[in-house]
Amino acid sequence: MAGPAPRIVLLGRQGSGKGTQATRLSAVYEVPHVSTGEAFRAAVKEGTELGRAVQGYMDRGDLVPDDMVEAVIKAHLFGPRAPEGFILDGFPRNVAQAEALELMAGHRSLDVAVNLDASTAEVLRRIAGRRVCSKCGANYNVVDNPPRVPGSCDECGSALYQRDDDTEEAVARRLELYEKATAPLIDWYRQRGLLANVDAMGEPDAVTGRVVAAVQAALARR
Repeated sequence: MAGPAPRIVLLGRQGSGKGTQATRLSAVYEVPHVSTGEAFRAAVKEGTELGRAVQGYMDRGDLVPDDMVEAVIKAHLFGPRAPEGFILDGFPRNVAQAEALELMAGHRSLDVAVNLDASTAEVLRRIAGRRVCSKCGANYNVVDNPPRVPGSCDECGSALYQRDDDTEEAVARRLELYEKATAPLIDWYRQRGLLANVDAMGEPDAVTGRVVAAVQAALARR
């Protein structure tokens, strides 16, 4: 691929397909897919003071404060061993974090912020169908990716369960929080000419085609 490796942020409601599309973009552009969870785990594994502090919040089940999240992302994406390009999923979650990311990036800013646009009804349908293996952690969806035997894991045969935070009521609360805190990012990136709004409805392959086209258009402008 000619030119610098792309720097991409993925936005979208829970259930819009960010994880799936981030994995596919990572393969297309040969850059890492970085989630906040992955960055947290890397910080913990390194055993730094920051990592130990993050571990404390995670062990208690508490949200990691914004300033600590920003410090972890800065070390992971802009430290001495940081990748040139990346697919960032789960950060930023609000305008303050986006402003912090802009400062971290310095003269080499983002190339594009892709907003995966899926309706509330669709994301509720997708998330409500998610199931997880109680033993090996394999993921399924009773609508889009069902197990061969209903209720049983294809890999190990153990029972599948629905996570407590995947019920319709819990998802509705998360979507409400998204609209308050994260949705304003769409306008923030639009005002900076970095937003690419992509229809996230339909089959994953079709969505990937639309996402890659949007990224290519953004790269052509840099």
